[in-house]
Amino acid sequence: MKLLQFYLPGQGTRLGLLYDGLVHDLTEAEPAYDSFMALLEQAGGQAATLERFAREQGARVPGGATYAWQDLDRLPDPSLPHLLMPVFSPEVWGFGVTYRRSAEARDADLGNAAASEGSAKMPNIYDRVYRSERPECFFKATASRCVGPHGQICIRSDSGLTACEPELAYVLGANREIVGYTVCNDVSAWDLERENPLYLPQSKIYAGCCALGPVIVTPSEISDPYMLEIRCRISRGGEVVFGDSTSSSHMGRTFDKLNEYLYRDNPIPLGTVVSTGTGIMAPNEFCLRDGDTVEIEIEGIGVLSNPVRKL
Repeated sequence: MKLLQFYLPGQGTRLGLLYDGLVHDLTEAEPAYDSFMALLEQAGGQAATLERFAREQGARVPGGATYAWQDLDRLPDPSLPHLLMPVFSPEVWGFGVTYRRSAEARDADLGNAAASEGSAKMPNIYDRVYRSERPECFFKATASRCVGPHGQICIRSDSGLTACEPELAYVLGANREIVGYTVCNDVSAWDLERENPLYLPQSKIYAGCCALGPVIVTPSEISDPYMLEIRCRISRGGEVVFGDSTSSSHMGRTFDKLNEYLYRDNPIPLGTVVSTGTGIMAPNEFCLRDGDTVEIEIEGIGVLSNPVRKL
């Protein structure tokens, strides 16, 4: 099951169910279901109940309350129907260095920086985190800092090296249950973090630092979340300047292990989004520029496309 949020002029946010290329307006059938969070709360945070409620209301949607996907998949415009981020999550958390490739790339960058400053010892903090029992976990965003499909992701005004980080993300229900999967772009100011790891919050948290979408896919439709192909493309001036792919099978930690540390002495609200780390590290020469477009595609979920803006 694929659930999404979209905007209708004069009516605001709507909850939709996507199948066969059509978006069925669940809010039209049941006004109480005016967002993914509303449906999740009504379902008590349980994935099976959420799917059942959505299916029941989907059968009640009147014929005139359906929309072609391509008519919603457009740049946000208050005068036209368009997709929104699929959940207004109260919190977005991220995990880092969950892929070996990420550890190697980041340690190489730190080593180069240390060498340029004359340090005799190459730091390897990322490699140590990759091998450790405790993962890197950080607070990423609130809903107000996130954008949905075709919304503008941003480069900090004080960053000269900001990168996209394509990631598989999941949405949490009650009792640590995963109620859905989506695509996340964990946009990060790498230069700030490389200058000093203590600057990580400033690297990660700012306006337009996170994109989510285009839909939330419930677990029943994802046979194995650890076997999904993840692709990324960066376009500049109408041409693709960078493209790469990986698989969630290369992830070095399970979702249960991530949740074990996320929930440890930490109250996590219903509907929290957890981004699971990136296995695609664009070289520095392909850092984001104003006017770029980033497309992230995850098998079984869809394509999340966002233009880039320098703040």
